[in-house]
Amino acid sequence: RGIYLCGHSAGAHLAAMVLSTDWTEYGVAPDIKGAVLVSGVYDLEPILHTYVNDALNMSREVAQRNSPMLCVTPAAPAAAACKVLVAVAQHDSPEFRRQSQEYGQALRAAGWSVSLLDLAGVDHFDIIEKLSEESYVLTQVREELPSSL
Repeated sequence: RGIYLCGHSAGAHLAAMVLSTDWTEYGVAPDIKGAVLVSGVYDLEPILHTYVNDALNMSREVAQRNSPMLCVTPAAPAAAACKVLVAVAQHDSPEFRRQSQEYGQALRAAGWSVSLLDLAGVDHFDIIEKLSEESYVLTQVREELPSSL
């Protein structure tokens, strides 16, 4: 039993925000056992200077408040048991690769149980599309849940 989070790209951002939330403020304590974060966006500030922000109209304050990279908290005892896999594609953009590495390192420094996985031979889209292949490493991780991460 427990909750396992998984997300790709903006979905990984949302899953990371769930990990960053102080749920005691809401009177709940979700039993989050693990998270698989794939090619995520963990720092929104670089988006401020792109066409993506034309539609979002996000301010620097909003970007900072909603950047998992800036919301990493020391792992509470329950969070320390939560296993996090941060995966990134070899052919992801340098920004996705940087953010994945730095976010994984920040979580680890805060006491979270983190594995970093750099997947060779895939890009931002292949990394998820290959989940239909039984021999693919992320498919294997998915199939091992909830026994381990």
